[in-house]
Amino acid sequence: MNHEVDLVRDARRRGKGVVGIYCEFTPRELILAANAVPVCLCGASNRTIPPAETVLPSNLCPLIKSSFGYIVTNRCPFLMVADLVVAETTCDGKKKMYELLAEKQPVHILELTQKFEEQEAFSHWVSEVGKLRKKLEKTFNRTITDDDLRKAIKDMNHERSLLRSAFELGKEDPAIVTGMELAELRYRVAGDPVHLRMLEAFMAEARDRKKHGKFAAKKGAPRIMITGCPTAQGTTKLIEVIEECGAVVVVQETCSGMKPLDIQVDETGDPVEAIARKYFQLPCSCMTPNKGREALIGKLAKEFKVQAVIDLVWQACHTYNVESFLIDRFVREKLGMPYMKVETDYSDSDRERIKVRVQTLIEML
Repeated sequence: MNHEVDLVRDARRRGKGVVGIYCEFTPRELILAANAVPVCLCGASNRTIPPAETVLPSNLCPLIKSSFGYIVTNRCPFLMVADLVVAETTCDGKKKMYELLAEKQPVHILELTQKFEEQEAFSHWVSEVGKLRKKLEKTFNRTITDDDLRKAIKDMNHERSLLRSAFELGKEDPAIVTGMELAELRYRVAGDPVHLRMLEAFMAEARDRKKHGKFAAKKGAPRIMITGCPTAQGTTKLIEVIEECGAVVVVQETCSGMKPLDIQVDETGDPVEAIARKYFQLPCSCMTPNKGREALIGKLAKEFKVQAVIDLVWQACHTYNVESFLIDRFVREKLGMPYMKVETDYSDSDRERIKVRVQTLIEML
């Protein structure tokens, strides 16, 4: 965090813009092409939820409440220096929270059309990406050329490929990295060469562990996939509990895992349409129908030799909560493996109850 705060502040001093984002649907390529820094805004602390509940209802998603708590308390160093916040209409709770945020910061809304299979929906999304391009040009008083976009596409493709390679260390059997180590690889600022060197160093260390026979889990330790809502530093209690019980989280299908890394941006043709197409294919539970999530879970289960799937649902995240019925059926009937849904929030109040359920699942394996 300290490195990233210094990085963003230094970028401001050098005349670069700063754009805050909340979701994987926001194309970082456009922001980089505008000579700005894309940074994921804070939303992973239980401490900021009580201040948020003075405005927001208590029975709301903890991710939204935590994010808004940072806003009302001015505790997010990235938000304080952001020239613009780009937000998206993935869920109604966040959409209305953005209206409150707009009273404090300049906000641009990306309207995400959610009928994935319809060409009209994609055409509208392409126009929304084009509008973001124009908004960034106006905000930073510069023209974003197609060549700028193509360079940013190549840079982000390279960054995603490195992160994917690091996550694919989870394929090793026995495991040479823990799920917690993989979870801690995620970073907030895109386009930072230091992060890329970090990923390369981590992979080199992991290969060295394998060479010297140092494993992260015992041979035969149950191999778990986490699907559902994203995790972040401060919200990893489910991963911690799973590994405390003797299993290893070999892969996350979530937005904090492989989901945004599965498809790259096509480096040929119209760059705006190519960017739009990559992001439109994210199999988020807000899309309808969302068959892409089942396909990705099935693919990852095979590649990572998964033995059970645990579905993390943040309380009041209605799209993931409802979709869990379909994922339960898919995992049990199509993949033939155990499935468990864990509905929770950011607090530790239910940690022991979750641990009992997870321990029972692992003993069955």
